[in-house]
Amino acid sequence: MHVLLIFLDGVGLGIDQPQANPFATANFPTLHHLTNGQRWLHQTGLQQTNRSLFIPTDATFNIPGRPQSGTGQAAIITGRKIPQIIGEHYGPKPNAATRDLINQGTIFSEVIHAGKTASLLEAYPPAWHQSILSGKRLPSSYQQAALQAGIPLLTADDLRNGNAISGDWTGEGWHTELNYTDIPIITGYQAGVRLVELSRQYDFAFFPHWITDVVGHRGDLNTSIQLIKTFDDVLRGILDTWQDDEGVVIITSDHGNIEDLSHRKHTKNHVPTVIIGKHKHIFDGIHDIADITPGIRQVLKIKTG
Repeated sequence: MHVLLIFLDGVGLGIDQPQANPFATANFPTLHHLTNGQRWLHQTGLQQTNRSLFIPTDATFNIPGRPQSGTGQAAIITGRKIPQIIGEHYGPKPNAATRDLINQGTIFSEVIHAGKTASLLEAYPPAWHQSILSGKRLPSSYQQAALQAGIPLLTADDLRNGNAISGDWTGEGWHTELNYTDIPIITGYQAGVRLVELSRQYDFAFFPHWITDVVGHRGDLNTSIQLIKTFDDVLRGILDTWQDDEGVVIITSDHGNIEDLSHRKHTKNHVPTVIIGKHKHIFDGIHDIADITPGIRQVLKIKTG
């Protein structure tokens, strides 16, 4: 039994507004397969297939303001209602109060303390590692959680050797943005297959795709559509490779953004949570994104307290 959690930054369930919502205008066959042929929209509601659950999930915690990445990610990985605890949404990086709560324990540290294995599957370039070590860059909430649990963050060499995944799925960004021309470029489908294969080396594997939030802030509909089409291919690779009795695949987000390109801010929309696998019903009844980690504990048979 193992868990693969795919975190999509800044993906919510918006209204049926084709001129501003990529989910309302383009065809994403694999995504639609998981919602019984329906688009991923506000009105889609709870959906169940023979392999999956699709659950609209609250990311606001009834706290005023727009949800932010620092506190939203922390809520996912701690299983605690972080915005309620600190009294605000905060991001993009965690503030001191959020970091303190992360350092008290997350699903990463719980897995390690239970004698199991965990990994953050994204690779980071040398300059990023250097900036973290020097203190010039603050890690995100999930990066902080991995570091706090003593989990080494993966490198360009891991990506070259096929032991990690690029943040853009394919590795193309390492060529165009970072000038690492020796990084292999793979298709979205191949990235999905590799994610599953890598996840089988660990009890808990976490992959963050943060580019959805970046593109959402830029407000470009065509780029957003192409990005989601790539994710659709990734998901097709995952579904073709994953065996439903081996655990669960979880897809979720920290807040909305890319689903409403009429502005360049986060939204208060529910986010999509997808559970794939035989044990999907462990997650029946989740309400907000802090409810995900308790389900992971059940799948992995981790006891707390």
